[in-house]
Amino acid sequence: MNKKNIFSWLKNDKDENVLNILGTTDGLKYKMIGYSLIVGILSGATIVLYRILGEFLLKRFEVIYRFVSGKPLYVIGVFVLLILMSLFVTYCVKKEPNISGSGIPQVEGIITRRIETDWKKVLIYKFVGGIMCLAAGLSVGREGPSVQMGAAIGEGISKKANQMDYEHKYLITSGASAGLAAAFNAPLAGVMFALEEVHKNFSPIVLMSAMVSAVTADVITKAFLGINPSLRFAMLNKMPIKYYWSLVILGILVGLSSYVFNNGILKTKHLYRDLPIKKEFKIMIPFVCSGIVGMTLPVLVGGGHSLIMSMESLHISIFMMLLLFVIKYLFTFISFGSGVPGGIFFPLLAIGSIIGAIFGMICIRYLGVPAEYLINFAILAMAGHFAAIVKAPITGIILIFEMTGSFEQLLPLSVVVFIALLTSDLLGVNPVYDDLLEDILSQSHEEYKGKENKKTLVELVVHLGSDIEGKYISEVEWPQNCLVVSIYRGEKEIIPRGNTRILEGDLLLIMVNQTESSRMLDYFSGMISCTSKKLGKEKVKS
Repeated sequence: MNKKNIFSWLKNDKDENVLNILGTTDGLKYKMIGYSLIVGILSGATIVLYRILGEFLLKRFEVIYRFVSGKPLYVIGVFVLLILMSLFVTYCVKKEPNISGSGIPQVEGIITRRIETDWKKVLIYKFVGGIMCLAAGLSVGREGPSVQMGAAIGEGISKKANQMDYEHKYLITSGASAGLAAAFNAPLAGVMFALEEVHKNFSPIVLMSAMVSAVTADVITKAFLGINPSLRFAMLNKMPIKYYWSLVILGILVGLSSYVFNNGILKTKHLYRDLPIKKEFKIMIPFVCSGIVGMTLPVLVGGGHSLIMSMESLHISIFMMLLLFVIKYLFTFISFGSGVPGGIFFPLLAIGSIIGAIFGMICIRYLGVPAEYLINFAILAMAGHFAAIVKAPITGIILIFEMTGSFEQLLPLSVVVFIALLTSDLLGVNPVYDDLLEDILSQSHEEYKGKENKKTLVELVVHLGSDIEGKYISEVEWPQNCLVVSIYRGEKEIIPRGNTRILEGDLLLIMVNQTESSRMLDYFSGMISCTSKKLGKEKVKS
């Protein structure tokens, strides 16, 4: 695009603020910090209420399940209640389809401008629908809904404050970070997850905003729920190097499990979708299963917090642990695949802990590993399972640090996480939330439209070995209707010209039309990554 065309293109933009982006980075940073503080407070308060209600109702249902076991008349009454709850959840999902499932893929879709949602409806229906699922004891977690509700609060604050389009994603990311921090009492993991999985870049503005909201939400959470970590174990010892051979095997095992988990989640969703029955009956299935599990194996009820915490005192045979492993796997598939509003964080962590416990029992009984390291195997397997499934290794390590309150397991955690991640990569396992997002996009959904004659900014970090690394701005074949407005190299801001060389690690700020932002983002992502995505290049340029 020549200078004359660029000038006329910019003048057609009715939002004059976008013309004044350059030189306003510091002001934008401080403004985002202020709004992120508000997002953190509101997200923290919302998630605290969500956790309190969910845990209170789940405990009541656990009592009910134990009480009615063996009493046919009461059992019938419980199942009638569960069916009524499932119908209410169905109503919520029908009113706002975007609350279905974890919610994290939907947040990623909003960030990448491929999905558009109504933040008010998402916040309300995810809250009440998610509470019903937690209360009934379905094998779903609170963290996915917490991330989505936090993101919805961030989007709502952004729109109420009349922020520019490109600023929405900063506050959405901040809300997602606050949601995870409040769900797990883990602010650093919330920040890292928001950057590593949701936003997928580490720009200074995003990092600062996410940190402010996550820490604020964590303060709110600890003020109401206490300062204890989510998982506090009395026996978590340092494992000697001579037993690290077992960690390599453990990493391989959880890496193999990630293949089964990711494929099982997707296939179960497709199986539910192909069932020739109404949505009401599909969502009814996991609620009925929850009643059965609650009356027969109550330790498996819920996302998995109670199961993980019981590892210290659960003295059962290897065969019984294998049975729990299989049932928890199936229960998670049945629950999540149905499309109920609930996450998979805690279930996948719980499954990982069972794998670690089973392997630890084998090592202790047959391979000479001391019994005092049984809990170590369960904790390390959780991190490896998370990293292999979500493909967020740093988040996995930090999450287990903060959830257990133990900072002495860095080396064994790193070993298990690395081996698990390598195994899953060799098996061709994709990040589960990316697969789930693609599955959502393949179905009917509300697409991001943007506004005609409005501009927005796209942020991209240049990877080592990408097509444009080392080239001058003038040498890059840019698509029409885009303009590189700024380059950040560390703390230094560079005004790009034709003779400006693009280096690895540069953060590019590119102005595009709102209506083309999704396609442009896909195209630019190919340009700045190591493996270029040429597919669709001609379509974007046209």
